[in-house]
Amino acid sequence: MSKCAHLREQFSAYLDGAVTGAVMHEIAAHLEVCSGCSAEFAQWRNAQSLVSSIGPAKAPENLGLRLRVALSQQMANTTEEKFARERVRWQNTMLPLMWRVTAGFASTVAMLGAVALLIGMFSPEPLLARDEPLGMASSPRFLYTSLKPAEGAADGNNPVVVQAFVNGEGRVYDYKIVSGDADNKTRSQLKDTLLFSVFAPARGGFGQPVPGTVLLSFSSVSVRG
Repeated sequence: MSKCAHLREQFSAYLDGAVTGAVMHEIAAHLEVCSGCSAEFAQWRNAQSLVSSIGPAKAPENLGLRLRVALSQQMANTTEEKFARERVRWQNTMLPLMWRVTAGFASTVAMLGAVALLIGMFSPEPLLARDEPLGMASSPRFLYTSLKPAEGAADGNNPVVVQAFVNGEGRVYDYKIVSGDADNKTRSQLKDTLLFSVFAPARGGFGQPVPGTVLLSFSSVSVRG
């Protein structure tokens, strides 16, 4: 019982890949022979799978359009844009009137020259709506294994399909055989191969590594994700 309690305290770290390879082997071997610990670990794994399946909140479909509109409205209220609108209003109303009233006077020429110089100093910049990329979610991806792939685990016509549970560190902490023949020898070969395999972890909506699952196909010559 003391060994069970000690190993159960490490279930959380085991799921997160925060234990050594030797401890991973010890816990995996213990779970195969201890029904109590196996049942409790199944509850831990199911809870993590439920949390992972929730995923990040989905952004509204028109979020990009709304952001561009808000940005354009904000930039339209800048000092330069307000001055540009006043310049157009001045040119369309007051300037023609001043030309008619003050035509022929030298003071009018000087005043208009000053106004034109002042207006030329402020040229509005075009509005640009800059979209920030929203992260793309992804599933775990097999990179490599430090062991030679399990030979004889399956033939090319009847591969063994495995669902692997990969933590945020890119390491397998559990697996489940989905299809294919799997005797005790095959299970042992698969477990060793998976424990020494490295994956690119799943990515959440904002690019952060999160636990996830991936389907793998084992044949007599290769491992395919």
